[in-house]
This record gives sequence, structure tokens and C-alpha cells, in this order.
Amino acid sequence: MSTIGLKVNGQSHAVDVDPATPLLYVLDAELALRGPKFGCGLGQCGACTVLVDGRAVRSCVLPVSSVAGSEITTLEGLGTPERPHPIQQAFVDEEAAQCGFCLSGVILTAKAFLDQHPRATDAEIRRAISTVLCRCFTHARMFRAIKKYQATLS
Repeated sequence: MSTIGLKVNGQSHAVDVDPATPLLYVLDAELALRGPKFGCGLGQCGACTVLVDGRAVRSCVLPVSSVAGSEITTLEGLGTPERPHPIQQAFVDEEAAQCGFCLSGVILTAKAFLDQHPRATDAEIRRAISTVLCRCFTHARMFRAIKKYQATLS
């Protein structure tokens, strides 16, 4: 066990865990954050996505020791119920969520991509989010929400 310093959603934390522990487990068990979800455990479905220094990463396969000192943002860290982040508000406005299992993956992947490529084409956006699996087939509404967020970046 090692004490590892993390900065999650703007707050500093010291966690005493095995350095090889996946970040997802630390976010869930140690910090009680429920945005990122355990899906496949292989980094393939995207349910566990978080932002690390602005990049979308799969937290289920990322050792916690590799992100010490980095800025980690989960879905909860984007905004609050009273003041949601513009991409969260777009998802609410477009009624783009069903079960919510993929939301961390879709929202955080789209945000990270559009923050780096604010003028991306529809095809580029679809390609960026294509690695996040959604079981509810709300892609049309999600895509409208992502486009709505993109419009705020111009």
C-alpha cells in the first residue's frame, strides 16, 4: 500500500491503496464517485471514462499511480445540478439519456474531443464517440446534444 495524492474534481485527496489499483476502483470505493461505471473492465466499452488533464481515458485499466498529480475530472466534476456544464445541459435539453450507464463515456469523450477540435465535422464527432458503447440506442439524441455543445464553443 502507498499513499497517493490525487486531485479529483478540483479537490485534493490522499488515498492509501496499492499503486496498481485501477483508478476506477479508487474513484468508486475510496471517493464514493458514481459517474464512471464499471462496464467491461477491459477499457473497451467507455462506461468508466474520466478526464485526466483534459484527455478522455478509461479509468478501469489505468493504474492510480499513473495519475498522481494529474487533474482528474469525473462526470460529477463538470457541473452541479444547479449549474450544469453546457454539455450536461445540452444532454438534459435533448433528453439524451436513458439508463445513464454510458453517460460518463459519451459526455466526457465528446467534451475532450470538442475542446481540442471545436470545428470538427459530424463524421469526426461520430468517430470520436464511436468507441463508447450505448445499450439504449439514444445516439440520435446524444448527437444532437453534442452538436448543441459544439455550438457554444464557436
